[in-house]
Amino acid sequence: MHEPEPVRPADAEPVRPTREDEVAAAGSELIGGPIGRYALLGTGWWTPVRVITIVAIGMFALGLVQKAPCYHSGWFFGASSQYTHACYSDIPHLYQGRGFADGLVPYFDKLPGDMDYLEYPVLTGVFMEVAAWLTPGSGTIQHQEQVYWFVNAGMLMVCAAVIAVCVTRTHQRRPWDGLLVALAPAFALTATINWDLLAVALTAAAMLMWSRGRALAFGVLLGLATAAKLYPIFLLGPLLVLCWRAGKWREFFQAVGGAVVAWLVVNLPVMVFAFQGWSKFYTFSHDRGVDFGSFWLIWAQNTSNPPSIDFVNTSATVLVVLCFLGIGALTLTAPRRPRFAQLAFLMVAAFIVTNKVYSPQYVLWLVPLAVLARPKWRDFLIWQACEVAYFLGIWMYLAYTTSGDAHKGLPTQGYQWAIALHLLGTLYLCAVVVRDILMPERDVVRRSGDDDPSGGVLDGAEDVFVLGAAAHPPRHAAHFEAPQVNWGRPEPPPYEDRSL
Repeated sequence: MHEPEPVRPADAEPVRPTREDEVAAAGSELIGGPIGRYALLGTGWWTPVRVITIVAIGMFALGLVQKAPCYHSGWFFGASSQYTHACYSDIPHLYQGRGFADGLVPYFDKLPGDMDYLEYPVLTGVFMEVAAWLTPGSGTIQHQEQVYWFVNAGMLMVCAAVIAVCVTRTHQRRPWDGLLVALAPAFALTATINWDLLAVALTAAAMLMWSRGRALAFGVLLGLATAAKLYPIFLLGPLLVLCWRAGKWREFFQAVGGAVVAWLVVNLPVMVFAFQGWSKFYTFSHDRGVDFGSFWLIWAQNTSNPPSIDFVNTSATVLVVLCFLGIGALTLTAPRRPRFAQLAFLMVAAFIVTNKVYSPQYVLWLVPLAVLARPKWRDFLIWQACEVAYFLGIWMYLAYTTSGDAHKGLPTQGYQWAIALHLLGTLYLCAVVVRDILMPERDVVRRSGDDDPSGGVLDGAEDVFVLGAAAHPPRHAAHFEAPQVNWGRPEPPPYEDRSL
């Protein structure tokens, strides 16, 4: 008689967040409590992807409502009104400030004023230009800027929905983790400050492709994301070390090749025909001084001899390289190969913490990666609380500096505490992720029986190169024939006790 195949974690039933997460269980009381043991799941229209997408769009809409005071007057009247209402956005200001109102072509046409060319990567510039094409050129400039913001908001809402869907589908047994993205308060508050959601959506789609074993598609999407924002390229770093440890060189080079080709397809035409405009993003990033949100600003504001731009550029580069090397060493020496999402989060977080500027919308870069790296409501909400505090802090500080003698808002010392809170919140989440890597039994994803559900070809793969203690397991350890994926897996509860 044919023996049935053993059930693999990927084939098992979905993880029920209200069973394994006390915060999720408590929060579910708002909608009637955890799903009962006899509930039929996945049989109706309300699948996790649909529910999470609708919630994400609803939260995005609330973020638009939060911008209403600026939409009606704050962006146009009064120096500090857009800050006291915490509803600032770059989008309406740059419609005229970067020549879109006058029909200038980004990168090719020189701009009047201090910024001679558009200071954004090419794919983001294309996004901005498409929104300008969809904005009617009639009416007052105020009306045009309002419409331009609304057009961009609609396009960014699509990006937000894509992010929610991709995160929900990346960990196939943990679809409800996508609610962390959909309900993230900092996500809703910062979504329409700038155009970062385009790169975040492409990066989330790339992560989904890698989780499905599609290395070339991952590379293409990551290259497009890098053409919209610089940070996605950092994901190739952890992928290099993980593929090294697992011996998956073919897939790694497929990903790199796809990324390079996709990036060149977007950038090469502008690079060849408008090099000065194309290079503005890179020269501006290099030449800008210490700016909002960084620990460098705290240093500069508390000394009579602030660090020079060259010193900060060099020091920040050294610090981030040291962090990257540390993450690489952690990857090769960890007792079990880290999950791709864990390392991706750590790499981007290291860049954010050491960088000379932290705009409030940069939190969007981390939200999907944080959800995949540490899908635990308590830790996620602690970090989000710190980010919301920083979001309010920077606008109150700008209100203070633009309100003259009225001094509305937060003074310099108060803003420095807001920066410190942002840094501590990010470092806290990094510390928890590092602990999960060093103690895999604490990783909530692996406790459910999975190995690396976002790892694609890395999921369940054998190690071929490790260093340190990982290369020399204790000699007294008993030989265990079960697949690696079962390491640290708890005993499954009886079927009748399983619930959402």
